[in-house]
Amino acid sequence: MADKPQKAAAETGSEEISHGKSRPCPICQHPSVYQYRPFCSRRCADIDLSRWMTGKYAVAGGNADEDEDGDQARAADAARSIARNDPDV
Repeated sequence: MADKPQKAAAETGSEEISHGKSRPCPICQHPSVYQYRPFCSRRCADIDLSRWMTGKYAVAGGNADEDEDGDQARAADAARSIARNDPDV
């Protein structure tokens, strides 16, 4: 009985192998295709990539890393190192 989803996909000529319920495409909600997963087509994958590149999507992070290049962190580490090595400071 576990072979039914794979057998059904093989009989229809689809390249998608189903292992139960697949999630719909996050762009258009059509069934996803194995080759472009989680999308249904190259078009939807390109739309998603475009949204990331234009800044429509963003990963939440707040102001946790305002010092992106690490200058402040390196300066603080150097100050601690000097304080440990010089007992008069």
